Amino acid sequence: MAYSAPGKHYRQGITLIELFRMYPNDKAAREWFEEMRWSGHRCCPHCGGVETMEVPNEKPMPYWCPDCKSYFSVRTDTVMERSKVPLQKWLIAIYLMSTSLKGVSSMKLHRDIGVTQKTAWMMAQKIREGWDNGDSTMGGPVEVDDTYIGGKERNKHNSKKLKAGSGYVGKTAVLGMKDRCTNRITAEVARVDTEWGAKWDKPTLQAFVRENAEKGAELYTDDNPCYKGMVDFEHYSVKHSAGEYVNGMAHTNGVESFWAMLKRGYNGVYHKMSFKHLPRYVREFVGRHNLRHLDTKDQMAVLYRGMEFKRLTWKDLTS
Repeated sequence: MAYSAPGKHYRQGITLIELFRMYPNDKAAREWFEEMRWSGHRCCPHCGGVETMEVPNEKPMPYWCPDCKSYFSVRTDTVMERSKVPLQKWLIAIYLMSTSLKGVSSMKLHRDIGVTQKTAWMMAQKIREGWDNGDSTMGGPVEVDDTYIGGKERNKHNSKKLKAGSGYVGKTAVLGMKDRCTNRITAEVARVDTEWGAKWDKPTLQAFVRENAEKGAELYTDDNPCYKGMVDFEHYSVKHSAGEYVNGMAHTNGVESFWAMLKRGYNGVYHKMSFKHLPRYVREFVGRHNLRHLDTKDQMAVLYRGMEFKRLTWKDLTS
């Protein structure tokens, strides 16, 4: 009898013991980063020149480009630029955030890799820049649904209550789409911010669907009136308001399972996702979901490559 293991058992993982054997020091970690970035063909991140040279004593940086007369390292032109955190700690953080389905809090990260909580929070936000947000167009069939992120009004201090009802009040809406054929997810945080929270209006919601789904694709939604008029698609819906959740092929169970994972991360790991930083957290969960079919080493490689050619400063995060 064939044995069927749970989950994506076909993936090749990396245990913590294996990770530390493979990258026992900063030198080994640097070799991994350089292999992931240059694949043995080092080039200047400033001008693309390939005739680069190693710098004696690696001061001020390990490499020098005679074409543009610039020093550079594997950190240059990535989110790790100007960071003083050792590369081994960056690699371990990438591993932890790639393999933890519900995310890693900055408090746990600071204890696991031996940095301050402030540094761990900054590292995590930078790493989140490496995940894509599932921006490729979906051919369908696609499921579309929204969810709301934020604390419950009844649990807030009286001075912070909006006193405008309960339910969605004070929360931020997130819209998601899942391609049933590829299992890919894309999601976006609401941009219409009101005094009672951030939500989607009909024009913005329908624009999101048209931007991310191919014209004519099968579209499955609930009975939210904002979806009415989507004549560009074969639109089917279920009436959640009447207790109907499945009607033949019409349901949104796939994208709702993604919301369940996001909510577990919110409630069990992060406890709070502010409106300002919520898009980055959503990108983390979308990116990790879309890479779940890969081996761990490939997940880490894709994540690091997504960190290239991006910058995120403390000022950007806290302004």
